[in-house]
Amino acid sequence: MTKKKKKKKRKLLWIPAILILLIAAVGIIGAAMLGQLDRQKLSDILINSGVTEEGYRNIAIFGVDSREGELESGTRSDTIIIASINKKSGDIKLVSVYRDTYLDNTDGSYRKATEAYANGGADLAVNMLNKNLDLDIEDYVTVDFEAVIEVVDELGGVEVTLDDEEVYWLNAYLVETSEVTGRSYTEVTSSGTQTLTGIQAMAYCRIRYTTGWDYKRTERQRTVLTQIFLKAQQQGITSLISVVNNMLPYVYTSLSNTELISLASGISKYSIADSQGFPFENTTATISSADCVIPQTLASNVAELHELLYDDTDYTVSSTVQEISDYISSVTGVY
Repeated sequence: MTKKKKKKKRKLLWIPAILILLIAAVGIIGAAMLGQLDRQKLSDILINSGVTEEGYRNIAIFGVDSREGELESGTRSDTIIIASINKKSGDIKLVSVYRDTYLDNTDGSYRKATEAYANGGADLAVNMLNKNLDLDIEDYVTVDFEAVIEVVDELGGVEVTLDDEEVYWLNAYLVETSEVTGRSYTEVTSSGTQTLTGIQAMAYCRIRYTTGWDYKRTERQRTVLTQIFLKAQQQGITSLISVVNNMLPYVYTSLSNTELISLASGISKYSIADSQGFPFENTTATISSADCVIPQTLASNVAELHELLYDDTDYTVSSTVQEISDYISSVTGVY
């Protein structure tokens, strides 16, 4: 496994394509606003030997369950999403890595994927994704409750279709989300297609006690991301300037101003092309008293991931991923 020097990190919204879109729309004003962003260096990123995908840019998105605004580390990442951008076509594919997936924590110890961010922030979490999934991620985004609420409200809400079970749990989650953020809320009174406010959308993203459990929760998160993206595309320049300005306090990313503006130059062609959860084939097992999601197998799931992201139907996983996959199978008995 090789090491590659990483660039810098700063704070960002839930999906980098949204910020890129906004910057493209507001032009010079948006670029000037970016000068307000905090800049910090990111340590080395691990990339498995032989792993490279020309023509694509992968960005890790972490949504942390933070009550005190801790974005750098110390809190688990309830949301782990890989946003893969095809530079030529502009297609964006979103893949949620289930938070309870049993993986190598990069040091040979095996834990749930969600624990990497708590133990080592974005550095460790990105390394975890790269090592276990044969990826070459070099950029990331981290947000908490406030960022999601802020951007949805700034965009005038997002449209989501709810069933009766989701309405019940959305309203239940509104109570704690309000206590954590200090924001008031209005309950959702019926199922069907609704325009959710920021706090309602955040509560919707947190739902996990319904049919489908955490698998369904990651689908809801990707649904909200997609709706944010589509809603942002509909905004006029004046509205977008306001959105950019108000979201700056919540932005923490590895992307430099130059990179953001470069990506923004082709923003009109961006679209959400696919959205799935990983591992695609899985089961569950209790390991050290913890309920974990077990890939069936990691190697075959990684090969399927590369087919989804890069249309590579003949991908052979690295020796590193194969070793991790064999270890997980030997410990769990899942083949």
